[in-house]
Amino acid sequence: MLKAILFDMDGVIIDSEPLHCKAFQIAMKQFGLDLSKEYCYQFIGNTDRYMVEVLVNDFNLPNNPEEVIQVKHNVLKQLELEESYPAVPYVVDLIKNLSKHPIKLAIASSSPMDQIERTAKDLNLSSYFHKFVSGMDLKHSKPAPDIFLKAASLLGVSPEECLVIEDSYNGVTAAKAAGMTCVGYYNENSGNQDLSGADIIIEGFEEITYSYLNNVYQRSHGEPVTIANTERLIIRELSVDDIASMYRIYQQPEVHEFIDDIDDYLQEEIEKHKAYIKNVYSFYGYGFWGIFSRETGELIGRCGIQNSEINGRFEIELGYLLNVDHWGYGYAIECTKSVLEYAFYELHIPRIVAVIDKKNTHSLKVAMHIGMRLENEIFHKGRNCDLYVIENPNIE
Repeated sequence: MLKAILFDMDGVIIDSEPLHCKAFQIAMKQFGLDLSKEYCYQFIGNTDRYMVEVLVNDFNLPNNPEEVIQVKHNVLKQLELEESYPAVPYVVDLIKNLSKHPIKLAIASSSPMDQIERTAKDLNLSSYFHKFVSGMDLKHSKPAPDIFLKAASLLGVSPEECLVIEDSYNGVTAAKAAGMTCVGYYNENSGNQDLSGADIIIEGFEEITYSYLNNVYQRSHGEPVTIANTERLIIRELSVDDIASMYRIYQQPEVHEFIDDIDDYLQEEIEKHKAYIKNVYSFYGYGFWGIFSRETGELIGRCGIQNSEINGRFEIELGYLLNVDHWGYGYAIECTKSVLEYAFYELHIPRIVAVIDKKNTHSLKVAMHIGMRLENEIFHKGRNCDLYVIENPNIE
């Protein structure tokens, strides 16, 4: 269960990396060195002490590392008077939203504690965080996991119950070494960072919510994400353990008639779905989900949305199928309405279509019942079909 979210600060909460790099470049000119941005950016996620120790060794400086650090800090203080650190867009809103949920928040940064506290105060965020942790107070800096393990300990949670948001290779490496779920935030001002070790990579915080982060956490622990609970149904991601049951439904002649993408062998379908879980659910945040009876827990079908090229246009397509034994009870309407609500209100998808074989009269009635309208008649995958569409009422 997700119990804590740990934020890196520089490059995640504030765009400070360019100013820190500039301060190092100016400071090192006093020691006869002309540092490139690329050299500075390789240390993103590390403490100043670690960077200076490497730098002194790389360039055989006769100076004491503490002397170099002090010069850099003096330059940085002057720059801070001239230039402010901008907050990363939408991250303040995210932090405030997360504080409304039953989780603990912490900043775990390589920056000195006074800078962490000042940043939180300047952005009016101090009251939203339960703990601040500075890598300067620890023996090993990122990519060692110490800072995140310390944060978890202070928050009273286990590492497995934490999610980290990081913008650097060193930070991502540290988070995974700590046994934590990690969201990599691609910040163009943080240099060319390798974030491939993260569980997922995002490019901004505008549409990131508690629900989104909790879903990332669940998937990283192999837990299928529940999409919706209706009066009679549970709609959730399919796990590999569900595929045998799903395959038996596929094999029903009445169901199989309108499905084109099912392999003839169960093992092939299982292998395909393993890749589907990893590459579709996690990357897009949607796909075809399982429909389960709330009363019995039985898998009775699937329903969801997928990316499709239809009639020469990229579309997000609604689809469903049900075990024949559960036809005629209104489940199709119940699950498709729920999926549309999730797609519109949680995923903010503007338009959804359904491609329905003209002979599939039951699905044609379902499309009309849930508010879809006929847009066109098309020939799709060897079938004469009707193209139905519905727009998100919340998007103009």
